[in-house]
Amino acid sequence: MNRLLGKTCLIFGGGSIGGEINNGLAAAITYAREGARVAIVDMNEAAVDGGVQRIREECEAAGIEPAVLGIVGNVTDDASVQSAVERTVTEFGTIDVLHNNVGIARMGGPIEQPLEEWNLVLNVNLTSMFLTCKHVLPHMLKQGSGSIINIGSVGGMRYIGYNYPSYSATKGAVTQFTQNLALEYASKGIRANTVAPGYINTPMIYKQISGAYDTVEEMVAARDALSPTGKMGDSFDVANAALFLASDESRYVNGVCIPVDGGLVQSSAPPAAAQ
Repeated sequence: MNRLLGKTCLIFGGGSIGGEINNGLAAAITYAREGARVAIVDMNEAAVDGGVQRIREECEAAGIEPAVLGIVGNVTDDASVQSAVERTVTEFGTIDVLHNNVGIARMGGPIEQPLEEWNLVLNVNLTSMFLTCKHVLPHMLKQGSGSIINIGSVGGMRYIGYNYPSYSATKGAVTQFTQNLALEYASKGIRANTVAPGYINTPMIYKQISGAYDTVEEMVAARDALSPTGKMGDSFDVANAALFLASDESRYVNGVCIPVDGGLVQSSAPPAAAQ
């Protein structure tokens, strides 16, 4: 408890319709439980409201009264991102942790995927992080400290069985973008690291990946089987890795990519293509 006491964490992609726990909301809950002031940003008002309510419920169940701010914003829009950052600083005074969770997956390779969809994935998964860093970094530089946590994917490190090269390409770029940030700003007291989830059981897979299978049950069984542990991880597995990077316990950890994948990237053979 209190590993983030006194810190402000800004999570882009922390909302959730109906309070479903996705990776971003799990991170927000985890940070709040550890004493952080938490601001979540999502483009849908219902998602923001659902996320704020779930954070409060989870924290109050643990006897904690969280300081939480919900912001409606579009992570691909420069002015919207700037406004979200300014609101967070106005409300909480600082931004100590920037957590970039927004990401989408679209199936199809160069033949099948329209150019507009390729550009959408690029903007949502990669350009969004450029924009959030553009507006958060000046505040971190002013205070002389900060931790940036970018959510990548093992799909950006190796082929994992899905025909979504736009997703893989952007997630691979996230890791290199983060390394550049880490070394550019290391002497200024700012760290930047990537968390790369593997097969994680999140709401997103039911909405964006299940179409690659005949049934949802087949998808779950296949993803469980592909994990070296025999079962997918969950959003709090990802959040707990992010918590370490957000806390001062990782003060000398910079520029790394931490897979949260049950050992998938260490296995010898890539998985077969999803059918």
